[in-house]
Amino acid sequence: MMKTLVQCDFDGTVTEEDVAFLLLDAFAQGDWRQLLREYKEHKISVGEFNAKAFSMVRAGKDEVLEAVKEKARIRAGFREFVKYCNDKGLRLAIVSNGLEFYIHSILKQLEVENVEVHAAAAVFSDQGMKVQYIGPDGTCLQDGFKEAYTECFLNLGYRVLYVGNGDSDTAPARRAHFIFARGELLSYCQERGLPHRPFETFFDLIRELEQWQIGARSSCHCERI
Repeated sequence: MMKTLVQCDFDGTVTEEDVAFLLLDAFAQGDWRQLLREYKEHKISVGEFNAKAFSMVRAGKDEVLEAVKEKARIRAGFREFVKYCNDKGLRLAIVSNGLEFYIHSILKQLEVENVEVHAAAAVFSDQGMKVQYIGPDGTCLQDGFKEAYTECFLNLGYRVLYVGNGDSDTAPARRAHFIFARGELLSYCQERGLPHRPFETFFDLIRELEQWQIGARSSCHCERI
């Protein structure tokens, strides 16, 4: 059996809403949504969007994290999903276009430990936050952050199961062996006939993976999903 890795998006997947957008709405001093429109129209990269948008945030880290604590809502079953992956020997990696500091804060608040996180690094300053993406090879990336990690996991010999919800998940999901999808990613999978299952909560994922585990054990291969 191939070793298996679950690559999971964070904003809008682990969380009910995009935490980065909630923070920008609360703290950005400028029209960050114009930048979002340019990103959605593929006029600027995700790295350029986040660098410019978060440079508008002058608040301190403690103030921002307090807002995260108040505003972030977690999709049902995530804590149980982490435990399931740990118990079954599935490597779980959160790979997100969001910011590493608030992801770690939310995981700590959930009392979820030892979760692998790859996301944008952020530095707070009086001139605004400075954000950058560092790829698995240590280079700074402006785009293709999630895809870079998917390729890295595949090159390490993992069967990659992808969990996501948004437009930025389509490129990495195409490279995965199987996809669990919501939102824009679900529509993309349906339109292109990609192997996938829809999900609402992480309890759905546990049920799907349990069926796959049973099928894999009985047939001695990993072709169930």
